[in-house]
Amino acid sequence: MRLPSLPAAFRWTSQSWGAALVCGPLAQSALHLFTTRALTLRVGPGAGGDEGWRQLAVSMAVPEARLLRLRQVHGRQVVVVPAGGEGAAVDPAPEADALVSNDPGAALVIRGADCVPVLMADRRLGVVAAAHAGWRGTAARTAVAALDALRDNWGTRPEDLVVALGPSIGPCCYRVGEGLVEAFAGAGHRAPARDRWFTRGADLRLDLWTANVDLLCEAGVPAGQIHVSGLCTACHLEQCFSYRKEGAGTGRLAGVIRARA
Repeated sequence: MRLPSLPAAFRWTSQSWGAALVCGPLAQSALHLFTTRALTLRVGPGAGGDEGWRQLAVSMAVPEARLLRLRQVHGRQVVVVPAGGEGAAVDPAPEADALVSNDPGAALVIRGADCVPVLMADRRLGVVAAAHAGWRGTAARTAVAALDALRDNWGTRPEDLVVALGPSIGPCCYRVGEGLVEAFAGAGHRAPARDRWFTRGADLRLDLWTANVDLLCEAGVPAGQIHVSGLCTACHLEQCFSYRKEGAGTGRLAGVIRARA
């Protein structure tokens, strides 16, 4: 697999199963990674016990049963995983699109094949969050809902967060319809913000990266502490899966993070 160049905040790492992506500033606060298509992860009922998930558990240094997954539904529901509890079961998993935890024995998993995986860690407290932000989740401010859950449960201050946005479809490739502009307006996003996120040319395109950065900045996270991988899943099919390019049967990438002990 040929690996593309990355922004300075990101680097490629070598796992037993192949290349993974890591954000350097986030790594100072939490063990995490973003997978590539070198790792096959089965999804759906009965996916527990799959070899790909076992390999990922080894990379995150947790038992496979502590890889905590969700039935992602493109909403803003957050599952709280406190230390000492069993948290989100692997099968069946709860319906939600974000997880937060202070448990260093659990790894929080977000899956996607174009949607933005958002990982965050509190540099002061060591608590972490993972959020799944496609267009619906971005419109619903799912990443901000995860931030709010960190604050409400453990007292996280936005200025203490470091955030990484992993591989996802970029504004170069995300062609959308006019209905999405209306959906964002209906969700309360004002025209100046929408004008930054939607670009009109020969077609209409949506920039999920800028939208999520803007929303987190508005919630108080310093812009310099939010890092975007800039790796478009639709452009980099050698490394990534893309629902838009390959259809519903394609694989899934994962963003995974663990709280600091």
